[in-house]
Amino acid sequence: MKKVTKDFFYIALLSGMVIILIAYIYHIFFLGKKTVNNVHVHSANLDELLTQDEDKNSSHLYGKPVYGFLSWEDNSSFLELCGQYGTILRMAAFQITLPDPLPGEKSNVILAADLLAGAVVKPGDIFSLNQDVGPYSRERGFKEGPAYSGNNVVSAVGGGVCKIATTLYNVAVLVNLNILERHPHSMLAPYVPPGQDATVVYGVKDFSFKNNTDHTLVIWADTEGDTLTIAIYGSTYPPKVTWHHELLSWQKRHTVYRNNSNLLPGEEKIIIPGSDGVTVKSWLTIEHLDGTILTRDLGIDYYYPMSQAIEKRI
Repeated sequence: MKKVTKDFFYIALLSGMVIILIAYIYHIFFLGKKTVNNVHVHSANLDELLTQDEDKNSSHLYGKPVYGFLSWEDNSSFLELCGQYGTILRMAAFQITLPDPLPGEKSNVILAADLLAGAVVKPGDIFSLNQDVGPYSRERGFKEGPAYSGNNVVSAVGGGVCKIATTLYNVAVLVNLNILERHPHSMLAPYVPPGQDATVVYGVKDFSFKNNTDHTLVIWADTEGDTLTIAIYGSTYPPKVTWHHELLSWQKRHTVYRNNSNLLPGEEKIIIPGSDGVTVKSWLTIEHLDGTILTRDLGIDYYYPMSQAIEKRI
C-alpha cells in the first residue's frame, strides 16, 4: 500500500511538471505575448505619457505579465496542491519590481506573499485579500512601511501590502475573473500603469473577486530580490485579455524646495520625484477561443499629484 502511494505521488509530480510545460507552450504559441497598452507613470509631462500610450507595444518599466517557467513550479508542495485540486494549468502570472523599497515595505511584501501562496478558491467562492492575508498588524509580523494618505506619503503598519493587491488584481484580470471590489490609490503607483493598481486598508478597503469558472483555482506568490510574482492556476485556458487606457486629464506636480547647506551653490538634489495628477479611463478587450470579442468598461480613476521635493542651498 505504501509503495502504491509513493509511486502515485511521483507520477503526480511528473504529470504536473509536464502539464505546466504544455501550458507554457500554449501561452507562447497560441496567446502570444499579450499586448498591454501601458503608460509610464514617471513621465514628467502629458506629451511623454501620450507618446508612450500610443505605442501599443510599449512595456511598463516595472509591472508586466510573466511567461516561462516560474521558480516554484518544480516545488513538491506546490505540485502536490495542484494535483489535489486538478489545477494543472497556469492561467496567468504577473510580476512587479519594487522601485527602491524601504526595509519595512519589502518585509511586508515578503510576509504577505508567503501568506497568500497556496490560497484555494473553489467555483462560486469569493476571495478576499483582507480575509485571507489580513489583518496587517504588528502581532502578525507586519512592520511600518510607506502608504498613501490623500496626497501625502505616510508611515503605517503593513505599508507595502498594496503591491500584493495590485499584482493579484492584474493576474485576476488576465484570468477574466469577476472583480467584486477594487480601489485605486490616491496617487500614482510607480510600479504599474494608471488604472491597473489596487490598494487595501484592512476593514475599510478590500480587494476581492469571485471564482466565476467551473473549476477550483490555486493562487501562488513569491518574491525574489525586489521582484514580486503572483500566478493563478486552474484547469481551463482563459481568454486573451488586453488592457486599454485613455488619459482624460492631468495636473502638473508642484515642486517644493528645501534648504541643504551642505550642497554647493547651484547644486540640487531630488529627494522625492513626485508624480503628476492623472485622470484615466480603462477598459478591457476579451477575446475568447471561439473568436468572440467582448469589451469590459472598468471606469475612470483619479490620481492626485504628488509634490516633488528638491534640496538646494538657499
